[in-house]
Amino acid sequence: MGALQITLGVIGVGVSVVAWGMFIAAVLRMVRTIRIGQPDATRNGPFVPRMRTLIKEFAAHTRMAKVRTVAPWHWLVMWGFLIGSAVLFEAYGEVFVPAFHWPIIGDWAVWNLLVEILGVGTVVGGVALAIIRQVNHPRRADRMSRFAGSNFWQAYFVEAVVIIEGIGILGVKSFKVASGLEEQPLWANFVTNPIGHLLPDNPDLVSVMAVIKLLSGMIWLAVVSRNLTMGVAWHRFSAFFNIYFKRRDDGGVALGAAKPMMSGGQPLDFENADPDKDVFGAGKVEDFSWKGWLDFSTCTECGRCQSQCPAWNTGKPLSPKLLITSLRDHAYAKAPYLLAGGSKDMAGDEVGITGDDAEARLAKIDVLALAESGRPLIGGPDELGVIDPDVLWSCTTCGACVEQCPVDIEHVDHIVDMRRYQVLIESNFPTELGGMFKNLENKGNPWGQNAKDRLAWTEGLPFEVPVFDGELAEDVEYLFWVGCAGAFEDRAKKTTQAVAELLYNADVKFTVLGPEETCTGDPARRAGNEFLFQMLAQQNVEVINSVFEGREPGKRKIVVTCAHCFNTLANEYPQIGGQYEVVHHTQLLNKLVRERRLVPVAPIAEDVTYHDPCYLGRHNKVYDAPRELVGATGAALREMPRHADRSMCCGAGGARMWMEERIGKRINVERVDEALGTAPTKIATGCPFCRVMLSDGLTARKSEQAAGEHVEVVDVAQLLLAAVKRGEPKSEPEPASQG
Repeated sequence: MGALQITLGVIGVGVSVVAWGMFIAAVLRMVRTIRIGQPDATRNGPFVPRMRTLIKEFAAHTRMAKVRTVAPWHWLVMWGFLIGSAVLFEAYGEVFVPAFHWPIIGDWAVWNLLVEILGVGTVVGGVALAIIRQVNHPRRADRMSRFAGSNFWQAYFVEAVVIIEGIGILGVKSFKVASGLEEQPLWANFVTNPIGHLLPDNPDLVSVMAVIKLLSGMIWLAVVSRNLTMGVAWHRFSAFFNIYFKRRDDGGVALGAAKPMMSGGQPLDFENADPDKDVFGAGKVEDFSWKGWLDFSTCTECGRCQSQCPAWNTGKPLSPKLLITSLRDHAYAKAPYLLAGGSKDMAGDEVGITGDDAEARLAKIDVLALAESGRPLIGGPDELGVIDPDVLWSCTTCGACVEQCPVDIEHVDHIVDMRRYQVLIESNFPTELGGMFKNLENKGNPWGQNAKDRLAWTEGLPFEVPVFDGELAEDVEYLFWVGCAGAFEDRAKKTTQAVAELLYNADVKFTVLGPEETCTGDPARRAGNEFLFQMLAQQNVEVINSVFEGREPGKRKIVVTCAHCFNTLANEYPQIGGQYEVVHHTQLLNKLVRERRLVPVAPIAEDVTYHDPCYLGRHNKVYDAPRELVGATGAALREMPRHADRSMCCGAGGARMWMEERIGKRINVERVDEALGTAPTKIATGCPFCRVMLSDGLTARKSEQAAGEHVEVVDVAQLLLAAVKRGEPKSEPEPASQG
């Protein structure tokens, strides 16, 4: 051990003591900050399935692989960081003693091969990620870049340290080889052996490379410790926890059912709720759960959510990424004030910091924290909020952001929670929603139609549609849930009629509720009116349970044509006592075709492109059944570039069906443009909302140009009915009378 080794070693250890001290303090500060959020006991278990999901997602990169051009390079960098940590700690010995290596494993050829691969993989992965960031830089594609709005210096800093760490690993090994301090077979040191034989024999250079490797890591620790909002760095630690504590313990993403409205860690009971004590959605950043704060802390600013968001891609101000980072920056800026005991009451009035030592605690809070403490979460006409109202209400709740996020951030849950507070406490929402809420409350449907007209769609059918009359016959297999659109909207009525006729032809016994049916409450819930949703849902559950009274759970079957009704009945009604077996009409019809109870005998010579409804596809993973039905009709399926789990929303979800679209390009027109790009004769879908939006978008396009002039929007059930009916023998016309 020479003077150089002692000097470098002392520097390395001294810097490390400071850096590790800063890092530990930062971790403790971050944990305290995240715990500001509301309690949420639903995340506590079960341990085994959650741990299984965690291991699968990080080891196999199952969610990262949704962008295949990035996944392999990130996988190399991730493992380089995890296992490379052992190599980093080895540098403490190598600085003082160049020949140092870990006892036992240090001489193993397999270990040296692993380190070699990690070193090469880290350098290659880091360079590849930097190149990908350059290729997708906003200067090339402006706001269409998924990195638009991301913090570039932080990303470049992290990537630079990754590359330096890799070079440090290979440099130390190469100089060990050059100095005769490491002798491994060529297959183990396949890079550093050839390089080492070109380098000078000088053990001091091993110590130099070791301290470079060490100090780069310590500088990284110091920088991230000073920047708790540096998600591109902190996700290396927080992502593991964020994945483990995701909403669904079965490994699925936070789609399907909306998160129940929580207060104090328990679902809010409106009958016993106290507006002075309970939390109604999220009106302040501290109203989000601790999992919400963990979400904010984990965002890597990769922009995958942004690249998939229909609102952002049509010129709206909503970017799921920027929404999360805005909440993160506000949360961490306000945290010192909250940790010091500052607060507001339910009316939004400042309570401030109270107590005997209030003045001392107040003196420790910086100006930024005090400024953020009074900033509203949602802005208004005269005040700049953390989130602009146009951002909040642009969301269609399609779930594309949640589906794509590699670290399981639950964007839609947070947006719905903020809407809940705005609707229930502030009564601040788009004016169009006021009429919808009133119609739902008074008429039981968003269009304000009379309940007695719910059977108008049955007129003209060649058979009598059975209506529930108080007792369910034993041979009735399905309750056919028609839905508001299927009962009142003229285009959706054709879908309802087609499904009813197909079920009749297949001899499937079903019944409908008629005037007893009311809206499931989906638009109310997604718009934030949880109270109205609960009222409608409880009413429906009571009616449906009375229909199925005496039947075993496995025989309480409902078939629906609306993707939103399907999602609500199947995933949300169990929260309030409605346990049913719910199938979408495309699933049931596909089953009937497979069983040859429905036989398409006259192939349709059509070119069809299929639009995946968000609440059927992403939210419930029903992708195959409707496509198989299109194939069964004999039509040629032409897929749009964005389909299946990457499908583009039609623009109707999140109660946007009843809101005007005043900013940017209309989402339905964007989707129609994509559909027309496949040169179809028909655009098929499996949801009445989608059908209305796509039809309107097609009409808009027809009025502007000839594109799509002969294209028609239909439901998959209509295609099937045409293929089945065209094969039926036609009755011969009666001969003309003589005389």
